[in-house]
Amino acid sequence: LESGLSTVRYDEDYGFDQFISQGGASSDEELVSFISNQVLSGKVSLVSNQNIFGCSTLSVKGTDGYLFGRNFDWQKCQAMIVMSKSSNSYASISTVNMDFISTGTSIDLNKLPTQIRAAISLYAPLDGMNEKGLCVSVNMIQDSSTIEQNTSQPDLTTTTAVRLLLNQAATVDEAIALLKQYDLHASMNMMIHFALSDTTGKSKVVEYIDNEMVITDTAVVTNFYLTEGEKFGIGTNQSHERYQILRDAIQNSSIQSMDDVKNALDSVSKDNFGEFESTEW
Repeated sequence: LESGLSTVRYDEDYGFDQFISQGGASSDEELVSFISNQVLSGKVSLVSNQNIFGCSTLSVKGTDGYLFGRNFDWQKCQAMIVMSKSSNSYASISTVNMDFISTGTSIDLNKLPTQIRAAISLYAPLDGMNEKGLCVSVNMIQDSSTIEQNTSQPDLTTTTAVRLLLNQAATVDEAIALLKQYDLHASMNMMIHFALSDTTGKSKVVEYIDNEMVITDTAVVTNFYLTEGEKFGIGTNQSHERYQILRDAIQNSSIQSMDDVKNALDSVSKDNFGEFESTEW
């Protein structure tokens, strides 16, 4: 589409049902092993850039239904928009930071065939929307804690949880019910929360406090805890500023169209704060 941004449509089976049926993955390493065996011969690893991040989401009622907007703030990266449509899951569109996916020393991800890169990227979405109108976004929280649930339930990493919700959940309630059936293990050990929204107007954030899932109603999610209690407010200072800007936009103006949502998100994009990160999508 432009430098650093590509799109692909993947209609074939990419093994996710098998991934779920064999118990998922409790770590990036386990996910890597599954993808390696299913998609290509060679080692694939997920890598993290430890720079400060930001992200903002907004859910509002528009003239033609509910609207969901999302900024992904990071350093400059290669992004891929992935359209997925297979016979056993909801069709969806998601966005992937391809720089989070790297190969072993013998393989260059960028030189792999598009079909293989697309299949790998389907396991690493950071946000998306499916054909039923369920929207999911991963927003990071700057905190020394991580998420490492260990019960008898099957396992998911952060990005495979997003894929599961896009594939199988039509509403926020269904998404939450699905998440409760799995142990979550934070990808790259990063503390995160999930912003969820659907066509009924429900918008919630799913957070993990001491490895316990907590649900909070909210139309805006940035990068600090929204759960009341000892964790509330922990995150970056700038994420509080972005949160308030979007809250004010909802309360003080009429956001009715996609352009209105884009303008609101533009007001909290990284170029307004004079920092080295950028709003990548």
